[in-house]
Amino acid sequence: MDHELKNGFPLPEEIPMVRFNIKKWLVSWVAFLAALLTGLPAFGAASSLALEGKWITDHGGKRIRIDAPFKRIISLYGAHTENLFALGGAEAVIGVGRNDRYPPQARLKPVFHYREDAEKFLAARPDLVLIRPMIAGASPQLIPRLEAAGITVVSLQPGNVDEMFRYWRILGALTGREEQAEAMVAQFQAKVAAYRLLTASVTPRKKVFFEAVHAKMKTFAPDAMALFALECAGGINVAEEATSVRGSNIADFGKERVLALGNDIDVYLAQVGPMNRPTLETIREEPGFQAVRAVRTGAIHLIDETLVSRPTMRLVEGIAAIGAILYPDRFGSEAVDVSPTTAGNGDAP
Repeated sequence: MDHELKNGFPLPEEIPMVRFNIKKWLVSWVAFLAALLTGLPAFGAASSLALEGKWITDHGGKRIRIDAPFKRIISLYGAHTENLFALGGAEAVIGVGRNDRYPPQARLKPVFHYREDAEKFLAARPDLVLIRPMIAGASPQLIPRLEAAGITVVSLQPGNVDEMFRYWRILGALTGREEQAEAMVAQFQAKVAAYRLLTASVTPRKKVFFEAVHAKMKTFAPDAMALFALECAGGINVAEEATSVRGSNIADFGKERVLALGNDIDVYLAQVGPMNRPTLETIREEPGFQAVRAVRTGAIHLIDETLVSRPTMRLVEGIAAIGAILYPDRFGSEAVDVSPTTAGNGDAP
C-alpha cells in the first residue's frame, strides 16, 4: 500500500515494520538481476513519474508532498548527482554514490553505497536519499529502515527525453530550484533545435547500427535517449524494428539481423560503459562481421555511455560526439558549443 508523506515523514501508524521475508528477498533479487542484464530502467520505472503542484510521484509510485526544499541530500545515482550540481545544488549534497565521477567536485563528497548498513546513512542525518529503481530492488532492507527513521527516499530514473524534463523539474522542486530546472530544460531544447537545424539538409543520411550490449547484439528501444541523440545528430537507426526487453531501454535484435542488414550499415556505433565493454578489435573480429559494410570500411566508433544513456545535460555532448562521427564537416568549428554548463549559476558542473 502506498503512503502519502508530508515532507517525507510517515504518520506513526503508517511506519512499515522491518522484517526479513525470504520470498520477497528472492523476488527482489530476480528483479535486480533482470535490471542488470537488460539495462535501464526496471521495477516499473517508466510509468508513474509525476509532478503536480507540491506533490511528486516517484518511480515506485510513492507520493510525496514538498513543503520546503530538502537541505541534506544523499545521491546514490550518478545522474542525480550530476543534475543536482548542474542545478546549483552542490551545497545540499552531503553524500554521493561510490561510482559518481562527474562533475569532479562530486568526488570530494562523502561516499555511500546502497549495500552498506543503514546506520551509516542515519549518522549522516540526511533529509532526502535519492535512489533509482534498481537500488529499490537490490536493497529491500535499507529503504524501509531509512523511511522508518523519517528520511524521505525518492526513486527516479527517466526512460526517455520527455520523462527527463519531468525528472529535472522534480529535482528542482525537491531542492527549491524550480527556475534553474526550467532554465536547464530550455537550454537543452535550444541546443537540440540547433543540432537539428545543422543536419536538416543532410542527404543522404548515414545509416547506423547502435550497439547497446555486444554479447547478444542488443540495441536500444525506440524511445531510448541514445537513439534520440542519434536522430538529433542526423543519423538513421537501421534497427528501428528492435523490441524492448521487459520495458527497459535495451532492445533485442540479434547477430543474424545485424548481418542481414550488413550492406546498409554505414556506421557501427557502440556505447562503452559498465554494461558494455567492447573494443574496436572485438567488433572488427566478430565472426561474420565482414558482411557489415561499416566493419569493412573501418567505420566503427565507440562512445561513452554517460554521454548517450544518462538523463543529464551532457546528452547534448553525446549528440555532438555522434554528429562529429557522422558528419565531421558539419560538426566542426561551426558546431554548437556543448561544453559543460550549469543552469542558474556560473559554475561548471
